[in-house]
Amino acid sequence: MLAHIVYFTLKENTEQAKQKLVDQCHRYLKEHPGVLFFAAGTLGEEFQRPVNDRDYDVSLHVYFKDKQAHDEYQSNDDHLTFIAQNKENWEKVRVFDSYVTS
Repeated sequence: MLAHIVYFTLKENTEQAKQKLVDQCHRYLKEHPGVLFFAAGTLGEEFQRPVNDRDYDVSLHVYFKDKQAHDEYQSNDDHLTFIAQNKENWEKVRVFDSYVTS
């Protein structure tokens, strides 16, 4: 499997703006061929340990069956629409791709 984890830091990080991005993730990124697991959500404010990375507002978690499914997702029209409609509010985007087993 390929784990595609994305952390978004927003310019405007109001609760409404965070929820809008989560909703957009669900609308455009959830239903792609080869997706085995999908989730999107916001930073858990109660997690305050020194090891917690708190430098983001919204996280996206997509697990693909293989690299080919991931690569096809990257050029899919829904993925490109998601980027075009949301990137203006992105201060920083960090992407972590890794091969994983369960």
